[in-house]
Amino acid sequence: MSKKWGKCDFSELVDLQKRLDKALNGDTVLFYEACARELAARLLRKVIKRTPVGDNQYEIRSVDGNEKKYVIKNGGTLRRGWTSKTEKEAESGVEKNAFEWANSLKVQKNSGVYTIEVINPVTYASYVEYGHRQEPGRYVPAIGKRLVNSWVDGVFMLTISSEELEAEMPRILEAKIIKFLEECFNG
Repeated sequence: MSKKWGKCDFSELVDLQKRLDKALNGDTVLFYEACARELAARLLRKVIKRTPVGDNQYEIRSVDGNEKKYVIKNGGTLRRGWTSKTEKEAESGVEKNAFEWANSLKVQKNSGVYTIEVINPVTYASYVEYGHRQEPGRYVPAIGKRLVNSWVDGVFMLTISSEELEAEMPRILEAKIIKFLEECFNG
């Protein structure tokens, strides 16, 4: 004698299985890239705010090898450099949105790790970041003064911003993962 236990409709489970398969096979790469881009955009937003802007900086240009010409440059080149491909582009004065810039950057995958390079092409960026030596007593016409200190401390705009983002990363990624899984489960 066999007993009948009833009927089950597994169509919703089959539908869930299809959504999970789709998410795990195709959408995960897009998800990882979106995570990398969001983190890059947040880093850019932080580092751009933290990057110092000089006012009326001078550039020394050599004319005919001997004569020196001092040209006033607008400040902000270093800050604009975070969203520029070249130093010349940063000098142009055109500011770009950090999120749009991050979305235009290429995401690279290497051994299961997704990375985006955040680069500032301005030649003196590393000197501002980490500090630099200078010659005390040397007269600098651009500022009209003699240098006093032998070392100028770095600002560490990228280092500090990276450390801040590192601390926030678990919360940011958890929210993105929850949203991703909700979309998978809710269709």
